[in-house]
This record gives sequence, structure tokens and C-alpha cells, in this order.
Amino acid sequence: MLPSVAFLLTISAVAASPVCAASRTSPPSGCLSVGSSGKYSTVQAAVNALSTTSTTAQCIFIYKGTYKEQVYIPALKSALTLYGETTNTASYTSNTVTITQAKSQDDSANNDLTATLRAHTPNLRVYNINLANTRGQGSQALALSAQADRQGYYGCRFTGFQDTVLANVGAQVYARSYIEGATDFIFGQKAQAWFDGVDIRVVAASVGYITANGRDADTNPSYYVIHKSTVAAKSGDTVKTGAYYLGRPWRNYARVVFQQTSLSGVVNAAGWKIWNTGDERTDHVTFAEYGNSGDGSKGTRASFATKLSAPVTITAVLGSDYKNWVDTSYLS
Repeated sequence: MLPSVAFLLTISAVAASPVCAASRTSPPSGCLSVGSSGKYSTVQAAVNALSTTSTTAQCIFIYKGTYKEQVYIPALKSALTLYGETTNTASYTSNTVTITQAKSQDDSANNDLTATLRAHTPNLRVYNINLANTRGQGSQALALSAQADRQGYYGCRFTGFQDTVLANVGAQVYARSYIEGATDFIFGQKAQAWFDGVDIRVVAASVGYITANGRDADTNPSYYVIHKSTVAAKSGDTVKTGAYYLGRPWRNYARVVFQQTSLSGVVNAAGWKIWNTGDERTDHVTFAEYGNSGDGSKGTRASFATKLSAPVTITAVLGSDYKNWVDTSYLS
């Protein structure tokens, strides 16, 4: 990484577009503040202080620290931005804010209720925040439950084991971020999600699945595209060659594309997997690749997989008006 004060190249080995780097160590004008130097001691307290009726954009700034809590953002009428303190807005590597907890479906009624951040409001932007669920192996345990349209996550870090990121409803973008897990850890049913310059890291496991898309019909808009990203073992974890699959179908119209992405040898030569023996769910899937590189891009793919002749465009996933709500400075 070049130590330029003006620009930093993304840490992704594939996405090479520069992002303007800057420090954000104090609250932008008008933001509620959280932490030792802020008005509120918890993130949830600041969320609770937001107006649910105003249409004027609102924001929350979080000072560095670890916040042991679950945060629920209900539907607001305004846009909302969450900022984490950082010395480098262009990447997750300098993040100083972590929100963490360990709820799982051992103690919660559904996936959403396990999430560290339950994001139910549209027009949401989240910058430079680490979201962790430390439950570990054995149960669904989310770091993020993204449940509304026009949500963007920039320079964020999501860590868990099973079901880390629930990209579930609406158009969503994840850029210059980090997503970690083992089982179905990017999943959801109806979201159109664009993952751009994301470092996907897999943890030690005998077998794992990166995506589990739940598209259940031709009319369901759900679409996951992983674009100019990287897939590799988590730093410090030993993952055997071929232990991971790019995805398996939660429902039988699952639609996932990995394109122009660096796939390390942790990815199985078959690429993709059935749901379960006797319940394959592959009859209508779109599991596709374009222009990937690395040892994990080689081999004979599953019979139900597809090789594309051209990459999927961002407008095909997010719509032609995506520039109205996406922070395009984070895109490759």
C-alpha cells in the first residue's frame, strides 16, 4: 500500500481504482455523537434520539472504542449515515469502532433478531464500522441484518461464522469492506446486492459455503454480484485446499455471480454445491463466473454452473439510478 497522503490504493489485489483517503476523527456537522467524547454512551441511545418523522438527513458519529451491544435502527423518514472514527476512510484497515455481541438462534426467534446491527431503514450509509458476532460455530449468528432499500456499507468489517451478512431486502452495496465466515455467510432472499472490492475471508472449517441466495421465483429480484473482490483464508487460519464453495442455493432460483475476482485455492474446483443430497435445489439456479483468477478459479465446475461471456453491470443489479444513492467514490 502506498503511503500517499492524497490517495490510497485499495488493499484488494484485484480492484485497483484509487479512493480518496481522509481522516474522520470528529463528528461531521449536525451529527449525534457516541462514546467517551460524545453525548451518548451507546450507539442504540443515539439511534433512539433520532427523529422518526423528519425528512431532513440525520447522522451519528461514533468515537473509537468497542461497544458491546445490539443496535436496532427502525424505519425512518430521513436518510441516515453512521460514521466510525478512522484515520483512513478509504479502507476498513484503520477502523477503530467495533460493535459486538453474541446472540444466535440458540436464544433468538429468527435470524434478524440475532444481528449485531439490525438495519431496517432505507437510505442508510454506514462508514468504517466493524460489526462482529462472536457466537462462533454451531448456530446462525448475524453481524448484519440489512432489511431495506438503498443501503450502503463502505470500509466496514463484518465478522462471524454462520450467516454473517444477511443481505435481505432492496438494493444494497458493500464496498471496500471485509466479510468473514464459514457457512452461508452472505445470504438473503430478496436483495439486489453489489459487492465491490470486498475482501472475503474464510475461517478454518472442514467445508464451507460463501453465499446462500434465497431467490425463490423468476419474479424475485434477488441478485448477488461479487465484483473485483478477493477470496482467501482468514489471516492466521489454516484452510485446506478446496474446502469452500462459492455458494449453494437456499432456494432453487438462487442467482449469484463472481466476476473479475481473485479466488485462492480454498475454493473447490467444482465451484458450486447443491443444497443437500435429495434436496438439490439447482433446477433454476444462476451460478455464474466471469474473468476470475487464482487457483480457485480453475477446475471443472458443477454441471449447473455457468461461464459468462461478459461481466454483469452494476445497473443490472442496482438499477440505472444507483448514482443517486451509492457513494461511487468507493467503487472500483
